[in-house]
This record gives sequence, structure tokens and C-alpha cells, in this order.
Amino acid sequence: MLDIEDVTHAYADGLVAIRGVRLQVAAGELVSIVGPSGCGKSTLLRCVAGLVRPTEGRIVLDGRPVEGVPDDLAFVFQDYGRSLYPWLSIRDNVALPLRRRGLDRRARRAAAQEALAQVGLGDAARRHPMQLSGGMQQRVAIARALAYGPRLLLMDEPFGSVDAQAREDLEDLLLRVRGASPGMTILLVTHDIDESVYVGDRVVVLSGAPGAVRADLPVDLPGPREQIATRELPAFVHLRAEVGRLVRERAETVQ
Repeated sequence: MLDIEDVTHAYADGLVAIRGVRLQVAAGELVSIVGPSGCGKSTLLRCVAGLVRPTEGRIVLDGRPVEGVPDDLAFVFQDYGRSLYPWLSIRDNVALPLRRRGLDRRARRAAAQEALAQVGLGDAARRHPMQLSGGMQQRVAIARALAYGPRLLLMDEPFGSVDAQAREDLEDLLLRVRGASPGMTILLVTHDIDESVYVGDRVVVLSGAPGAVRADLPVDLPGPREQIATRELPAFVHLRAEVGRLVRERAETVQ
């Protein structure tokens, strides 16, 4: 579904964020992307989204080069507070992007209500973002992406600004969403190594800046995954240690 072909991106000040990134993602996969701070994870995601044009190489989605923001793509950012409109109800926040789909108001609200129910906020549709906790606000952001019905969902540190319990709840929500939408492909950028293994089908490790693919590791864990039982499995412990070693070795080399 997605081909990232020798992608390099350098900013105007000459900083090379990523260099020669090559990655293929099949339809329906959930791929976690990890690496040292500043290795270009977010830049790579923005290139895939068409928000940033690569300096070299190209990105191909469903056989077509990405030259702008694809229609069947949604993006969930880390800073949920700045991605929601405080003067709109959460239902209207979720419904807003559906105007691009050409749906009338009734259809938009129905789709938004369904998506909110999917993330456990069906009874809170009339509330406003400021009335919700951080974890609940991020659920709204996820609901907005789901309502749009993307084939490709990009998530940039989506759970990094919430507490540990809310993070685990959101990880499990992501797995449920993924199970209910088997055709949706997900790229998740995260700094949390345990999270990358827990939710992913594969973990892609980037080297230090400029980022390049250092390792592409399959995650062979039984389902359904569960926070305590899955994390106690020897296979989980082994893989998270391998990912941690790869990230830490490169981070220490860069320092």
C-alpha cells in the first residue's frame, strides 16, 4: 500500500532530518516507528502525509506518488489541545472534516456520533473540549480520524501528553479500533518502546539524525493483547529489550 523510496529531507537551514529512508507497508498493518530524539520520526510522518515534500526520493501510496495531502488519510497529533476547536462541541469537532466528504449536516452528525461511541464518548457528544480530561480529548481526536474513514492513519506521539493509566487505555483503544477496521493501515510514531511493541505488527527503528532505517522487527505476539499478561510474555520482554538496545546504542553514539 505504501512505498517510501529512498526519502531524504533537508530543511532550509541545511539540517538533514532523514536520509535514504526505505520502507514498505502493507494494507492493514500497524507499524510502530521509534528512534532517538531528533532522528526525524515526525519529519518522516509529515512527508508521508504530504505536508512536507521530500528533498530526494518519493513516497507512493496505492500506486500514486504523494504530491499533496491524500484524500484517504487522517493525522492524529500529540497536542490534542491545539487540534480541537474549543468553541465547538466534541460532536461538531468530530464532524467538521466530513464536510470534505460532501456529507450533509445530518449525515455528518450521525457519523460523528457513531465514531464517538466507538471510543467510549457517545454520551458526551454535547460537551466541549475544556470539559474533558486530556485522555478524553485525545479520544475525540481519534474519533475524528475514525469518522473520516481513512485508509491510512498517521499518529505522531498521540499518547505522549497523558498520564500512564490514560496511555494504557488509549493503547487498548487503538487495538480495538484496529480490530474493527482491518483495512486501515496505521503508522505510529512513539518514544515509548514498550508501547511500540505492545500495539505494533512491526517495529521500525530509526538511527540517530539524520534518520535512516536501522532495523525492521516483526512483532510475533498472540492476541488479543492485554496490558499485564502480554507484557509478561518472554517474547515481549525479549523484543522490547532488543528495540531498547538499538535505540540506546545509537543515541549514546550521537551524544
